[in-house]
Amino acid sequence: MTSADAPFEPLPATAGEPGYLAAVTDLLGALAYGELRAFSQLAKDAELAPTLRHKSAIAQLAAHELRNFTVLSERLASLGVEPETAMEPFVPAVDAFHERTAPSDWLEGMVKAYVGEGIAQDFYREISTYVDADTQALVLQVLEDEGQSDFAVAAVREAIEQDGRLSGRLALWGRRLVGEAITQAQRVGVERDALASILVGAPGRAGADLAELGRMFARLTDEHTRRMERLGLSA
Repeated sequence: MTSADAPFEPLPATAGEPGYLAAVTDLLGALAYGELRAFSQLAKDAELAPTLRHKSAIAQLAAHELRNFTVLSERLASLGVEPETAMEPFVPAVDAFHERTAPSDWLEGMVKAYVGEGIAQDFYREISTYVDADTQALVLQVLEDEGQSDFAVAAVREAIEQDGRLSGRLALWGRRLVGEAITQAQRVGVERDALASILVGAPGRAGADLAELGRMFARLTDEHTRRMERLGLSA
């Protein structure tokens, strides 16, 4: 449910806990900046697309990311937080990821949009299990796949069918993306104490233990493998 449908629910009683609002602000701020950068990257990818059909489809993917950014910004504003202030701490980590994984062509851009962004989205889904129900619902809504991935999968598989030599290059690219994306997730998750407190807990609020954190990153890797298989690439 977006703000266009109904007003956001206030944070629950746990919001009175010192640091909880800061933690939710960090989660939404990190996610909002990720959506903003994803929009920017997809807009660039659209310029590289080989046909008008591809350009149009990628532009629609970019528009979807921009809508998600708007929803998150509105939620932050409803909490009394300037969206830019919430996003600012995550600019270095997210920008570094995009700088290290700049695609060389539109196909690499599609693999990145599906595989690289997919890992980041899985990470935020994992974190959302430790926040209040309304915040979790918002995060899951923003991260819901409404068919966006189908275009990326179809485009990559079609290109590989036309030129099998692409498979090896794109598989290597996908393996590079998983390392960079998990490094980014770890950096985002530990560099901010408030955001880290969602995962590891705080007084009066349970979090994940070390074993569960290990399982979480194993699940991220497993999901990456499934995405690569769907693309027809070796993980």
